[in-house]
Amino acid sequence: MRRRPELKDYQNELRHFKLRLAVLGLIVIIGFSILIMRFYFLQVARYDHYHALAENNRISVIPVAPTRGIITDRNGTTIAHNFFVYALEITPSKVDDLDETIAEISKLVGISSSDIKRFNKLKQRTHEFESIPIRTHLNEVEAAKFAANRFRFPGVEIKSRLFRHYPNGKLGAHIVGYIGRINDSDLANLKESNNLSNYKGSDHIGKSGIEQYYEKKLHGTTGFQQVEINADGKAVRVLSSKAPTSGNNLALSIDLKLQEIAENGFGDRRGALVAIQPKTGEVLALVSMPTFDPNLFVGGIDTKNWRRLNESIDKPLINRPLRGIYPPGSTFKPFVALAGLEAGKRLPPFRMQDPGYFTLPNSSHRYRDWKVGGHGFVDMARAITISCDTFFYGLAIELGIEKMTSFIRHFGFGEKSGIDINGENSGLLPTPEWKQRRFKQPWYVGETVIVGIGQGYTLVTPMQLAYATAVLANKGTAMKPHLVTAITDVKTAQTTMIKPILSDQIALTESNLEIVTNAMIDVTLPGGTASQVGRDAGYSIAAKTGTAQVIGIKQNEKYDEKNIDARHRDHALFIAYAPADDPTIAIAAIVENGGHGGSAAGPIVRQVMDYYLLGKEPPEPTTKTPPIKKASNVIAPEAVHD
Repeated sequence: MRRRPELKDYQNELRHFKLRLAVLGLIVIIGFSILIMRFYFLQVARYDHYHALAENNRISVIPVAPTRGIITDRNGTTIAHNFFVYALEITPSKVDDLDETIAEISKLVGISSSDIKRFNKLKQRTHEFESIPIRTHLNEVEAAKFAANRFRFPGVEIKSRLFRHYPNGKLGAHIVGYIGRINDSDLANLKESNNLSNYKGSDHIGKSGIEQYYEKKLHGTTGFQQVEINADGKAVRVLSSKAPTSGNNLALSIDLKLQEIAENGFGDRRGALVAIQPKTGEVLALVSMPTFDPNLFVGGIDTKNWRRLNESIDKPLINRPLRGIYPPGSTFKPFVALAGLEAGKRLPPFRMQDPGYFTLPNSSHRYRDWKVGGHGFVDMARAITISCDTFFYGLAIELGIEKMTSFIRHFGFGEKSGIDINGENSGLLPTPEWKQRRFKQPWYVGETVIVGIGQGYTLVTPMQLAYATAVLANKGTAMKPHLVTAITDVKTAQTTMIKPILSDQIALTESNLEIVTNAMIDVTLPGGTASQVGRDAGYSIAAKTGTAQVIGIKQNEKYDEKNIDARHRDHALFIAYAPADDPTIAIAAIVENGGHGGSAAGPIVRQVMDYYLLGKEPPEPTTKTPPIKKASNVIAPEAVHD
């Protein structure tokens, strides 16, 4: 049976078709509406933003590093300057295979693994179209050799770059410091201080000394070039530029010749010396021995030299005048004497019999004098001149630790001097409160006895000792020590002089000051502990010798230098100012493990004074001493010979 064909409902299909067409049309309208809205958003509402982005893709800003400022001494002698060197540089965007290119270049000029490592670090911080040094300090032979093969290396070229140079090498290295490559720590500090933008394009920054402390003055202001680049990231042309502003030039108070005489005076011995103008606070010399060559750090110090310096038992990288801490020994006595005189203790005509030791009431322990049998009758002046320990043991007890340290603190002990170099140590002027905080123990009277001769917990830096000596020479007027005396703006050629700054004013009785000064003059005269230092000087010297123990000696034992390891021997200290009636120079010196202050440190000070006051140079450097191999940092509170 055949089925009848069904009739199509054309009307219904037409309705469905129109419905689908309407939906599709609506979707199209909505889609176009979205596109139009997005187009409006991009082209109108956000035009400025995207126009800037497009321009940034087309135009890039390349920083131009400024020239670092020059550093000179007080006489205009250059201490740090810049010079041009050949540098082999690669522009990554112009090189197809960077690793292969570097490998081929290595066959022409030596490129070390550290060079490659440094290159990769710099590459991460720079644009692809900026050139990056792969090797610096090319000599003329290497430069010529590469130039002959230049056609083989597109994107690689020889450029002339400014590099920092310290023409005097090791001389004054701890003063000027050095610059080094910017590391992650430096970047973090620059970011925190909002100075990061000014270091775009710069590879180096001050790491120590004047280079670090005056970094902002020396660095200058970074310039820029607006460069148009194509789709491949290659520079097409320079659109505009702003030249960098060079850093300021600094003039130091240091006399480089004086510095050289002082350093040569130490020979191979370790130690420190600081010379100051009492009336201005200008530092004339700042010696730390042994020293190092700051040029090693400019291009990035190699592993061998770093280990040699960092692992040396002599610690050449430590700035001893500011970081080294030592017991002041008997160089502390003039200040204890002034404290006693100002407090009305032991004023003339007071005299005492010195039996060669001091005992506390109800105690059998004897605090020995350096001279067995004692010095006989001693007054304040003679106690300073012959460095009588017994006299100062008793004076310290009469003063008490609080009164003694409170007065002496005005001379700068126990706190930083504020000199314009970072990293200064504050030393230690002990008090009962300090001991309770540090050791949770009470203060004992016997500890006051030892402080009276500059031993025990008392620790000073050579800088503090020189500063205190300068204050004494300046009759209680304390001028802040400083190294920079003038700053010159290279752009305007205007020089700003650094004015002396008053740190403190100690009220001292003229008669008391006269007692101490005359006693210190007698130290350098026949019968004093440094008579050989003052012999035939031609000017008056006020001085005090000092000796500080490194290891302790038992009560009934005698100190015998010959039987003690070289690095366990006493430190030799010496303070002085001259001319004594109108001082223009004050000095503190320490020779580590040098023994007696008058014979080890005193002659160095005399050489410095002879040159500064008379223009007299020593005939030849001090004879070198044998190297010392063992070390110790033990300090014990016992009296020693000055």
